[in-house]
Amino acid sequence: MAVFTPVTLDELAPWAAQFPIGTVHSLKGIASGIENSNFFLGSDSGEYVLTIFEKLSFEQLPFYLNLMRHLAERGVLVPAPIANNRGEILSELHGKPAAIVTRLQGDWQPAPQTVHSAEVGSMLAKMHLAAQDYPLYQPNLRGLAWWNETTPVVMPFLTEANQHLLSTEMHFQQAFAASEIYTALPAGPIHADLFRNNVMFDGDRLTGFFDFYFAGCDTWLFDVAVTVNDWCIDLESGASNAARVRAMLDAYHAVRPFSAAEHDAWPAMLRAAALRFWLSRLYDFYLPREAEMLTPHDPAHFERILRHRIDHTVEALP
Repeated sequence: MAVFTPVTLDELAPWAAQFPIGTVHSLKGIASGIENSNFFLGSDSGEYVLTIFEKLSFEQLPFYLNLMRHLAERGVLVPAPIANNRGEILSELHGKPAAIVTRLQGDWQPAPQTVHSAEVGSMLAKMHLAAQDYPLYQPNLRGLAWWNETTPVVMPFLTEANQHLLSTEMHFQQAFAASEIYTALPAGPIHADLFRNNVMFDGDRLTGFFDFYFAGCDTWLFDVAVTVNDWCIDLESGASNAARVRAMLDAYHAVRPFSAAEHDAWPAMLRAAALRFWLSRLYDFYLPREAEMLTPHDPAHFERILRHRIDHTVEALP
């Protein structure tokens, strides 16, 4: 989240009148994140989140917003999009697509413990199962095709050692994606960005997942690996925390048991998840977009995680 397109309360009020939320009385930009312009919106009927989409198009966005509605209707804890007086959940604001969704209660957990990891693992499995019958399709837009496009763009900015790491890992992941093990993995709609700041807790109780705007159809195991690589990592060293990993994987497995192919693919998938975010952080760091509120994330964090995944034995799936 960030603010690329500023909006004032006076500008927002007439636009927001099309939604059944009463009079808007507060609007505050959200600084975290790097893709869209986001605001906390307060109105007569409660608290919401307004998002102005900076990259995603009117044609792409129904996948994300309807996925959130699909999950909410099936008991998965996610924000629900608010329809306007014409029944539309996507509108135009300042010439860009925009949407309002309900605001989740609680706060994100910056220092998760095993209880939080288990809650996330269980809800992630429920989310995957609930989305199995979702009728829309969109590929993971930050998957292998994007990695292939982005690698030559960021390569000139890297040290010789990191150029070697990126080139070697890309060759490994291309071979992995073409393997029989990979093609046997179960797949469907995934969140694809379930970091700790995209999950809300009230104490130890999970209150919801949000920020689905990297979602797409990909392997469920990739979603698990992305999540483990944030929730179960020591932020200083990039090493995994075995207790948190075990809590998350056991809780997920209790809802949706892992397949034999997923067991075989797990070490490579953890590397794939680390590579994806190393690449995106390299791109955002060296080729940043202008924004009113934006602090690019440090790419070195996921470089450390990737190197650790390559050099160390990983915790096995249940």
